[in-house]
Amino acid sequence: MNDQQRRRPAKPHRRPKKDPVRFLAFEALRAVDERDAYANLVLPPLLKKARAAGDFDHRDAALATELVYGTLRRQGTYDAIVAACIDRPLREVDPPVLDVLDMGVHQLLGTRIPTHAAVSASVELARVVLGEGRAKFVNAVLRKVAADDLDGWVARVAPPYDEDAEDHLAVVHSHPRWVVSALWDALGGGRAGIEDLLEADNERPEVTLVARPGRATPDELLTALGEENGLPGRWSPYAVRMAEGGEPGVLEAVREGRAGVQDEGSQLVAAALAAAPLEGRDTRWLDGCAGPGGKAALLGALAAGRGAALLAAEKQPHRARLVERALAGNPGPYQVIAADGTRPPWRPGTFDRVLMDVPCSGLGALRRRPEARWRRRPEDLERFAPLQRGLLREALAAVRIGGIVGYATCSPHLAETRVVVEDVLKGRGGQPVEAEWVDARPLMPGVPALGDGPDVQLWPHLHGTDAMYLALLRRTG
Repeated sequence: MNDQQRRRPAKPHRRPKKDPVRFLAFEALRAVDERDAYANLVLPPLLKKARAAGDFDHRDAALATELVYGTLRRQGTYDAIVAACIDRPLREVDPPVLDVLDMGVHQLLGTRIPTHAAVSASVELARVVLGEGRAKFVNAVLRKVAADDLDGWVARVAPPYDEDAEDHLAVVHSHPRWVVSALWDALGGGRAGIEDLLEADNERPEVTLVARPGRATPDELLTALGEENGLPGRWSPYAVRMAEGGEPGVLEAVREGRAGVQDEGSQLVAAALAAAPLEGRDTRWLDGCAGPGGKAALLGALAAGRGAALLAAEKQPHRARLVERALAGNPGPYQVIAADGTRPPWRPGTFDRVLMDVPCSGLGALRRRPEARWRRRPEDLERFAPLQRGLLREALAAVRIGGIVGYATCSPHLAETRVVVEDVLKGRGGQPVEAEWVDARPLMPGVPALGDGPDVQLWPHLHGTDAMYLALLRRTG
């Protein structure tokens, strides 16, 4: 080495450049993992803050949203691919590193971002949030991933369907094996149906609005949205679907509480309870698990149109405040209270119609909360079971003889749906209840593929809704 080479200054260290879009997406993924937060609650305030700071435009927000939700939905598949590219067990990779890797894999295999851009942006993010050493690891892994496309990787990492059907579907469609098994049992049928359902869980759901009767109309919402941005609902007479990327808050009716965001399946459940035939008095309605208030607001509007009063009860005070906000301005009489539906403050036989939308696993809303599939465990069903049965028993006690109870869950799992209803009616774990099934299918006119009844299970792949379940029961004694 000559003197000139010896005196040459070292190459200056380059500070990593922070990409605000990918950094925000990483923040959201870490909040989901570290705090058990839900992306649909974490992401909006982060995006709002970025917009206020002038860091984001509409396209930036759309990319950040896609990176977060796409990574969470396909996490199981991406983890399997990463595991095939490293020389250690996946559990030994630190969670923040795995978040950067999975988000990088999503850019490579699940978006149209060019390969060089996906790799370089992910490595740069790793430099910012993980340090130079781990950034090299991220770079090495993603370069291996980039050697094939998604179909090629899935063919390599998923076991053949004929050898292990459930594990194959779990890897291909990014669901835990136990969830695949439970959904398949609830759905019945062959391979095509379960694959359609699992794929629907990985699709971005539409934003659906509800025009609360007597306060707004679907035509008003459609006019405000315009032909390019609004479509009529598929099944609910109160529903309007928004074009992708639309902001509900820009609508005057939404800001005023005359309309709201509500899945069409949720609307159908409330409307079916309200439409169930009833003899005699029909003036007192109860929503016994009312938080956060979507169904209560629709029920309140329907009750007001008939001169009936709604009592909305919610155990958690902070959720009861959300119900109050949803019902604010309702034209008819209503009351919101913080009360435990298993230890109710009301007298037996008080109400004519009761809705009990019970706490559940949420397996019916995996399109909206994709992280729930990784967070839930089979033992969670055992934890919910006594609560669900207790709430249904109290609902049947709260309604008068001849009155109607709607038992609803946002889950298709049989242990949370028909099994609960049958156990309560037959007195398993308590006294038998004198009640009869009411066929819910005619109360959802025009909705196809509702099964053999008398209860109803909605499905994302068949109806474009969350997988809501409804059983209607009439108290007979």
